[in-house]
Amino acid sequence: MDIVEAIQQRKSIRAFRPDPVPQEILKEILELALRAPSWANTQPWEFAIVAGEKLEEMRQVFVEKAEEEHNPDIPRPREFPEPYDTRRRVLGRKVLELKGIQREDKEKRRWWLLQGLRLFEAPCVIYIYIDRSFYLQGDGLNIWPIFDCGLVAENIMLLATKYGLGTIAQIQAVVYPDVLRKLLGIPDSKLIVLGIAVGYPDRDDPVNQLRSEREPLDNVSTWYGFD
Repeated sequence: MDIVEAIQQRKSIRAFRPDPVPQEILKEILELALRAPSWANTQPWEFAIVAGEKLEEMRQVFVEKAEEEHNPDIPRPREFPEPYDTRRRVLGRKVLELKGIQREDKEKRRWWLLQGLRLFEAPCVIYIYIDRSFYLQGDGLNIWPIFDCGLVAENIMLLATKYGLGTIAQIQAVVYPDVLRKLLGIPDSKLIVLGIAVGYPDRDDPVNQLRSEREPLDNVSTWYGFD
């Protein structure tokens, strides 16, 4: 599979089969993903890879805390101005439509929320975290390690595609960092950035037919110095 094919095939998967992902494949993916660029080769990322009973324990605690306020280490946006809010809402509507969930059906909407907290039943999750002191510097923030984590995350997701795996990068996977620190032994000196659910896609679930839209290039680009 070449890079163009991997980019075209990658999409967010929201229903996984229970088949475990071999550790050898995960190691190969992560070894190659480490070739991601970073500011001055600082390579700020660290990983926690979770599966099996430990992952199921984590899911259960997340569901139990579902009514509690989220407190991710990296704050989520407080608001979504246009055009970002429209893009977000369009995606949300399409996902619910494919799952057959009506807007007014609060019970099923809550069930779907809990599915997100359960990482859509993925058999594995890769957590990416960084050193707190590199991000919080004096009165300001060094946002570059977060950017670098995005680069290594994209490598992971593209490489997973090569192995027939599906992924979804989830803020829901990190909304309760205290749980992750307790269960995984991640120290307070680390900030948990992102969780990537990994597994074999359930091809029979309609939600996995979704391919989210992208803005046309002409809408988001300006060219200079070209004839």
